[in-house]
Amino acid sequence: MSTAVTPKGERRRQALVKAAADLLLEGGFDAVRHRSVASRADLPLASTTYYFESLDDLIAKAVEYNGNRDLAVMRSRVEDVTHRHRGLESTVDLLLDLLVGPALISMDCRERLISRYERFTASARRPELRGVQSRLGMQLHDLLTEALRRSERVARQEQMRRLVAAVDGALLTALGEHDSDVRALTRSMLLDVVDVVAPAVQQPGRAQP
Repeated sequence: MSTAVTPKGERRRQALVKAAADLLLEGGFDAVRHRSVASRADLPLASTTYYFESLDDLIAKAVEYNGNRDLAVMRSRVEDVTHRHRGLESTVDLLLDLLVGPALISMDCRERLISRYERFTASARRPELRGVQSRLGMQLHDLLTEALRRSERVARQEQMRRLVAAVDGALLTALGEHDSDVRALTRSMLLDVVDVVAPAVQQPGRAQP
């Protein structure tokens, strides 16, 4: 068994990935360098080249780490969603909780949103990130589909891309304009599209809201 796959080696590898992921959140891709990652992980500089093929390889692992960290939070929230009929506004608020965050956006939450879109746009120039973004995107669609299903809505997979694209556009506009209330702009957009892309399940004897 090589040093890289021993328990000690795996702990060091994961420490480097987490350090790079934290640096991504704090300063974007320019903040992730061999020296800064090793220093944050409190490991020798040579460890970054020992455990990873290249800096791009380490960055790809860090991007996936942050994506999975975001998905884990969303997954926990979806698991708490009760199965019941939800009208338009309550469905929109649920989606906002999942995709944007709490009603009062903290600086940490804002930085996570910025990091989300930095890694999304970076994949256009970095081939090593495209597979990562594809896997993260599929998991996100599955979580949204489940949340909508628990809200008694017809969540068609082919419409998830449309829904996410609408949210992405609203959030990028709000973040780019330094809008203090990114939820408000996103909410107004979702109110226009949710009933179209995820209509409520028609049940006999119950009028639609």
